[in-house]
Amino acid sequence: MKIANIAFASLLLVPAAFADDKKPMEGMPMDHKGMDMQMDQKAAGQTATATGTVKKIDTDKGTVIIAHGPVEALGWPSMTMGFKTQPDQMEDLKEGDKVEFEFTSKGMDSTITRIEKQ
Repeated sequence: MKIANIAFASLLLVPAAFADDKKPMEGMPMDHKGMDMQMDQKAAGQTATATGTVKKIDTDKGTVIIAHGPVEALGWPSMTMGFKTQPDQMEDLKEGDKVEFEFTSKGMDSTITRIEKQ
């Protein structure tokens, strides 16, 4: 029976022992100068340029669907896909427009940063 009491007491005391480690570091300087804080390229997103044809504009969703050529910078083949856009980027676009555009791609999200009719 004593071993059971010791085991139970240990389970209660272990969290208390680690709680002291979690106190805020008030007053400690947080100078990051000289630290190499490069971000993983995939985590930060990649920027690429492509040309294509506007297939659909959805102002409610803030997207433009473009059939684009290969994107060598990302190793993408030609395809038709949706890109997030800002409302002002869609103002002068219409279906069928030939465009050159720059975008960032992070995972499955691609966002147009610049778009121009050709």
